[in-house]
Amino acid sequence: MNRVEFERDGVHVDAAIVAAGLAIEPARVLPLLREGKITARCERGIRRDAGRTRLTFFHQKRCLQLVADAAGNIVDCRVSNLDDETAR
Repeated sequence: MNRVEFERDGVHVDAAIVAAGLAIEPARVLPLLREGKITARCERGIRRDAGRTRLTFFHQKRCLQLVADAAGNIVDCRVSNLDDETAR
C-alpha cells in the first residue's frame, strides 16, 4: 500500500511508509505505537485544503508528515529532524 486508507475505525497507513520516514524497521512500528514511543496526529484540511488530510508521526527526534488527498493518494511527504526543545 502506498496510499492512506480512510475507514470507519480510523486512518490506515502501511507500516513500511511510516518506518521509512522514521528510519526504523517496519516490524517495530506497531509495537512502538502501542508503547506510545511513536505518536501521531491527524488533521483534516479546511478551506483551500479541504479534502486533504495531514498525518504526522513523531519518534525520538524525527517527524514524518504525510498529506493525502480525498482518495487516499499521498500527495506530499516530508521528513524532518526536531531540535531538543521540540522533541517529544
